[in-house]
Amino acid sequence: MRSLTQEDLKKLIEFQKFEKTEHFFYNFLAKRVKGQNRGVLEKIAKEELKHHNILKKYTNKEIKENKSFIYLNIIFSYILGLTFSIKFMEMGEKRAQENYETLIKNLEEPDKEIFLKILEEENSHENYLTNLINEDKVNFIGSMVLGINDALIELTGALAGFTFTLRNTNLIFIVGFITGFAAALSMASSEYMSKRAEKNENAFKAALYTGFTYLLTVIILIYPYLIINNYFFAFLLTLLMALFIVFLTSLFISIVKEFLFKKRFFEMLFLSFGIALISYLVGYLLRVIFKVEV
Repeated sequence: MRSLTQEDLKKLIEFQKFEKTEHFFYNFLAKRVKGQNRGVLEKIAKEELKHHNILKKYTNKEIKENKSFIYLNIIFSYILGLTFSIKFMEMGEKRAQENYETLIKNLEEPDKEIFLKILEEENSHENYLTNLINEDKVNFIGSMVLGINDALIELTGALAGFTFTLRNTNLIFIVGFITGFAAALSMASSEYMSKRAEKNENAFKAALYTGFTYLLTVIILIYPYLIINNYFFAFLLTLLMALFIVFLTSLFISIVKEFLFKKRFFEMLFLSFGIALISYLVGYLLRVIFKVEV
């Protein structure tokens, strides 16, 4: 092997650190799951450690794992699911692999063959992981997105209309909750009937996910009207909450389903805030036309 430059060494150390980080992360996940999933995760964790040890022979350095990245992914695994946390981890590895592949091109045999084998095993991990995971957060992602999207678009617009028509935070909260609760039941029922028509065995579960995510989004959006007396500032906070929900939902979908984040984010943002603006204008016009004073 040709002598390693400082730049080469830096790339190897970066990849070595990631291998050790993944080893600890997949070991943690293996303890949480049962059956063949545990066996696959344990196998991958062992491979990551093997890769780390091979790289260590070239760097001659003892590298510590990235604990903060491990803790972040563990939190993600509890909140957003195993699929999200694994794909988020693999995204970090792919960024490191770009530098790694450049280095391999300049290697000589037999080192090149060794490093290509490591890269091949790394690339196969994602297929392993994607196939082994079976969780509701992914299986019912369509139902969840349906509930969130509809709640964002419908209720943000409705709250804009209520805010500048009623101009009373307590009244807006009550009307908003009644509207949102009724809509959540309606959406859940529609999802159930839709899945039943498709002869889907999980129609009831899909309806629950749609209704729950819709209602949760409603509660988040109307909450500012419960804690803020000024209707204008309450609406501004609602818009910020809506922006956060759009960001989080877009991030989740883009990582789990491997969609473009920007496209999904701006699409949801345009629909939610565009309809909110239209509803505000309609509410304002109705207030002027009918001379509503609350």
